[in-house]
Formats: sequence, structure tokens, C-alpha cells
Amino acid sequence: MKYVDEYRDPVAAKALLERIKKLAAKLETPLAFMEICGGHTHTIYRHGLEHLLPKNLELIHGPGCPVCVIPLGRVDDAGWLARQPGVIFTTFGDMMRVPGTQGSLQQAKAQGCDIRFVYSPLDALQIARENPHAEVVFFAVGFETTAPSTAVALDRAEKEGIENFSIFCNHVRIEPPLRAILGLDQGRIKGFIGPGHVATIAGTKAFEFIPREYNLPVVVTGFEPLDILQAVEMLIEQYVSGRVASGHAEVENQYARVVLPEGNTAALNLMAKVFEHRDTFEWRGLGFIPDSGFKIATAYAKYDAEKRFDLPNLRVSDPPSCQCGQVLTGSLKPWQCGVFGTACTPANPVGTCMVSPEGACAAYYNFGRVDPAVAAALV
Repeated sequence: MKYVDEYRDPVAAKALLERIKKLAAKLETPLAFMEICGGHTHTIYRHGLEHLLPKNLELIHGPGCPVCVIPLGRVDDAGWLARQPGVIFTTFGDMMRVPGTQGSLQQAKAQGCDIRFVYSPLDALQIARENPHAEVVFFAVGFETTAPSTAVALDRAEKEGIENFSIFCNHVRIEPPLRAILGLDQGRIKGFIGPGHVATIAGTKAFEFIPREYNLPVVVTGFEPLDILQAVEMLIEQYVSGRVASGHAEVENQYARVVLPEGNTAALNLMAKVFEHRDTFEWRGLGFIPDSGFKIATAYAKYDAEKRFDLPNLRVSDPPSCQCGQVLTGSLKPWQCGVFGTACTPANPVGTCMVSPEGACAAYYNFGRVDPAVAAALV
């Protein structure tokens, strides 16, 4: 417990908050920082950090929930694959309950489809070894964080000559959606709490375009409460010190105990071998973004489920009542969605943001974050 205690120490937290309040008092205008990763969102709301910050500081949610950003059409394609005769469909657990137009994978499993929850694509590869007469498909999702494990499975399948294994690849890149959000932003976002997990692979260099092109600070951050408070302090300090005003915003690394500037070069090299960039990929809430997704490289094409199967590949709009897209781009707080907590709950989700352990709506619901006016009335 020493690690947890160290990064949740209330005495250290109070000292950090005092420094943040002193810095925030020097600001001429309010600042809003976007936490890119859903893991940060859950830490913020689990520990009530948003209530501890000065009122001239705001934290808003970004597009870093890998389950949430997968569009409805790709979810339907996964369901179609799972329903094919002779297919064993494997997936991470948080994709099981994501609703598609034909129901979720969990519902398809209840209807008799052979759908199996795995912890790793290597588990899926083992299932392929054990079931040589079945077609085993792995539903690959996630940013640069999880892409290396898929790359390892693909490379191992190739080396072992396993023929009954394929990947439905939905891995995405972190830079393009951030560019898309900054292109839409009207000057509200004043800095970013950078995703520590992505940065363990991609490095802090993956975010250098933000200060270079937009003069906005980034602090790559860990996932404990003190990590996030320190990141907020570091972001404010770039404003108070005048670095942003003078055009010298920068990427700082609060998570130096894990993240290197260059990232994990072995993982990046393997990804470059196994994947190629897609010309375009559809994102929930952001539409099609060029160069934003990974696809399986030509040398590994026989393991590409999109080539092995004739997928429907339809574009499907979210239900009119679902506002996950606006939540993912930070333009809407979850409680502002018309179905939040009523028609849409973790037990009966309408959209992905209420399903995923990293979804902002799930964080708000699970930790009781509602309309501030309503919350005040309940006190």
C-alpha cells in the first residue's frame, strides 16, 4: 500500500491545493484544462478533485476513452462478425455491453454466439491454437496504449503459422482527434492533462505539436489524485510565469517515473512493422478524421478480419437522444445530456460513455456528479 498512500497523502494534497490556490489567485482570466484520458476523469470524480479547485479553474473531458470513441457502425460490424457460423469472437470485457443497433455482444452471447471475454490478444491467440477448426477473431480497440499487445499477437501468429486467427482492428492514434478538437475549439481549452498510459508508449514527444502549433501547455500525468493536482499546478504555473504569454508553452512530464520522452521504442518499432495508418477512420462525435486509425499492414493482411470477412461496413448514426459525441469533445457535461441517469444508466446504457470504465458519463453517474444546482439543493 505504500505506493497508493504516497500518491493519496492528504497532507501532501492540502499543500498542493494551497499552492494551486495561490497561483490561481494571480490569473487574470479563468482557465479550462482538458483531461484527455478517461482514467483521469474517473480519478477526478472518484476523489472529488473538481470541488477542491478554485472556481476560476475548470476541468473538461476529452476523447481519450478508447471504448467510447468507437462509432456505432463499427460496433455493429463486431456484432455481425460474432454472429457468423464457425466464429469464436474474442474481446475485452468493456466492449461486451456497448450497445449496437442489433444489441450488444453480451446479448449476442446470450443468444448462443460463441463470444469470449479475454484479458489480452494473446489469450485469443491461445484460443485459436486450441480450436483449429474455428475462426477466432479478436476485437482490437484502444489507443497506442493497447496497440503493442495486438502487434505482439499478430507477429506471433505469423511466426507460428496460425491460420485461423484474425484481428478486427480498431486501434486509433491520439494526435489526430486532439487536432480535430483544437480545430473546433473557440479558445476555451487552455491546456491539457496528457494521458500517461498513451505516453508510456508514444512518449511525451507525441504531444509536442500542441505547444508548438497552438501555444498551449501540456502536462503528461499519472493517475493518482496527487498526480492530477500536481499537473494542474504545473499547467497554471506556465501561465503565471509568463511562458504562455511569451509564446513558450511546453510539454512537461509529471509522470517521469513511468514515461520517457521517446516512449517505448521497442513497442513503437513493432507497431510500425505490423500496422499502417488508415487514410481515415470514423470517431464517435468527431466524424471521419484522416490518418487517425491503424490498420493491419499488407505483410500481415491474412490476419485482417476486414479482408477475411465481407463486413457490412455501414455508417450508423447514434440514437437521437444520445449525446456521447458532445461529451467526448468536451462541449457537454454528462449531466447536461437529456437521458443521463434516466433512460441511460450503467444497467441500461444508451451510449458508450455510460458503459466504459473510462467513460465520463459512467464517472459522473457512479460518483454522484449531477447538475451543480441540483447538487447544491440537496446539501
